[in-house]
Amino acid sequence: MSKITITNPVIWADVPDPDVIRVGKTFYMVSTSMHSMPGCPIMKSENLRDWKIVNYVFNSFEDNEAHELLDGKGIYGNGSWASSLRYHNDLYYVCFSSNDMQQFYVYQTADIENGVWERHVIQGLHHDPSLLFDEGRVFVFHGNGDIRITELAEDVKDIKAGGINQLLFETEREGINLRAEGCHAHKLNGYYYLFFIDWPGIRNRRRRQLCYRSRELLGPYEHKVILDDDMGYQNNGIAQGGIIDTPAGEWYALLFQDHGSVGRIPCVLPLQWVDDWPVIGVNGKAPQSFEAELPDAAPTPLVISDDFIYSENILALNWQWNHNPDHELWSVTERAGWLRLHSGEVASGVEFARNTLTQRTEGPACSGITLLDTSFMNVGDYAGLVALQSQYGTIGIEVLDNGERRLTHCVKGSNGSQETLESVRWSDSRIYLKIDFDFRDSLDLARFYYSADDEAWNPLGQPLQMSYLLEHFMGYRIGLFNYATKQAGGYADFDYLRYIKFN
Repeated sequence: MSKITITNPVIWADVPDPDVIRVGKTFYMVSTSMHSMPGCPIMKSENLRDWKIVNYVFNSFEDNEAHELLDGKGIYGNGSWASSLRYHNDLYYVCFSSNDMQQFYVYQTADIENGVWERHVIQGLHHDPSLLFDEGRVFVFHGNGDIRITELAEDVKDIKAGGINQLLFETEREGINLRAEGCHAHKLNGYYYLFFIDWPGIRNRRRRQLCYRSRELLGPYEHKVILDDDMGYQNNGIAQGGIIDTPAGEWYALLFQDHGSVGRIPCVLPLQWVDDWPVIGVNGKAPQSFEAELPDAAPTPLVISDDFIYSENILALNWQWNHNPDHELWSVTERAGWLRLHSGEVASGVEFARNTLTQRTEGPACSGITLLDTSFMNVGDYAGLVALQSQYGTIGIEVLDNGERRLTHCVKGSNGSQETLESVRWSDSRIYLKIDFDFRDSLDLARFYYSADDEAWNPLGQPLQMSYLLEHFMGYRIGLFNYATKQAGGYADFDYLRYIKFN
């Protein structure tokens, strides 16, 4: 086995609440996706460093007005949270709770990379759940501060009648702003191990990783703080995630760190066992880089350029829609080599434009460029590029009542509605648009540009001070949008998304 160097973060993009398993020599990871569809991305790696998206658990898990952005609010900050991924008896399982639906979802498949997932819905929240298969029985550990254990049926499709369903223990309260949550359950070395994060409001006031253990399922449990470090970044603790062993017998933790407006980024850290306690990091610190006995592999980009050359109407896995799309209103085959976005329901602004197609942004800096053809947009339509979070910024073309095209830069105003900061006349039907994202040294700025020829770029409006806000609970995304403010029927064509990452 060769040695590789793992440098943190392993993905400098929003991949929050990771849970990781190993099947043979292959690692799989699931992540929170909230309002982005398809949801619960499945990523694959041979070495914990180089990850590739191979599947999603669902295309949509509910079809209602909120999930379709038709209720004026959407499911921002809700949707699917903190998924748990497990493998047992040749089946893969993913479970999560949805705050907006107040339901617990369990999915299963025999083929994690290509399979369709069978869905089962259980009423009631099971906050930040973790599945544990234990000698013919199945349990889910869940909760925030008050940690509960609930026994599921053997087929993992419902709560087991007459099974265990009780408070397991209560975690610390005094001096804690956010009590223990984000459970990851394992049974190893004769112990039940439950991993959590919490967030003290005293001392260094940063997130930390906890471990509770017991030789008995129902306790009593003892606990330790097993990592309390920010890797030198703004007192943002690295915590919440899973642990995993390798074929060579090494152990690692895959956790995440809040990293400004780019989102919550995953880090891989070495783990040692001391007196049957897991010890993460080196001398109590999270290393920026270290060597691991794992195979080398070619990196696969998480965010891609796309020329929209498809033989059928199926997009690359790197793309996600902002909420459930209307599949009748988009196409990559109607005009060969172009993404066509038809306008549908009238929207008040880009935050509620249903068929917005997005990818993550990446640090330390990145850019997205597109060529927009506005020839068939209707009066009142607005199409272009968006830096998408709660405090968003757009650049694009809007069509006025008299048919005039205006190059327009908008942001979310102080009253929550969309506000135009600059608008100038644009006579051509085509325009090149660009957004630069700069996360270096926590600058967190997005800048907006346009061009007539893809060579001379001109700024429009003002830089957007990006901010990670819980209203969306997601790192900034770059998106292609088109929506109507007056009537449906027009469409906008995008020739490509050209994506550039800067190191």
